[in-house]
Amino acid sequence: MNIYERLATLNLPEDTDVTLTYSQGTGVFVHNETAVDTAIADTDVISEFADLVATPGLQTSVPYVGNVLETMRESGFLDDYERGSFAFEDFIREVLHGNFYDQEFIGNSIKRYDYKRGFCTLETTVTVPLANFLELQPLVYGWVVSVATPAGTLTVTDD
Repeated sequence: MNIYERLATLNLPEDTDVTLTYSQGTGVFVHNETAVDTAIADTDVISEFADLVATPGLQTSVPYVGNVLETMRESGFLDDYERGSFAFEDFIREVLHGNFYDQEFIGNSIKRYDYKRGFCTLETTVTVPLANFLELQPLVYGWVVSVATPAGTLTVTDD
């Protein structure tokens, strides 16, 4: 049984939020303040985020920020996109790479091992209404999928 079938069997209200979390990290140098830039280059968090939010019709939101595409549009990040170019994921990916510090979709944390070395983790959390998630069935391989139920938060995995 796949993730979508498992969620459908829970009989939750259609407006229940499905929470998707993706994180990845890498070893970095912390003494020269390039840790986050190194993590951006060495992980695929931005790429996975761009692929998810560019899924046609998917209603993605980031907690405390709001709808991802609406927020990007209101902030002017999508102004240069040429509609019909069929490269929307690539465009979002490039915008996020170039404006990482100007957006609030992907967070970062740095663990210092000593004065020189550490580990930087990038993480994003996206919510999607259950009905929309089940209808479009976006690719979520590598994402942690969870949903609030009356019995507590349930993390759903594939077999």
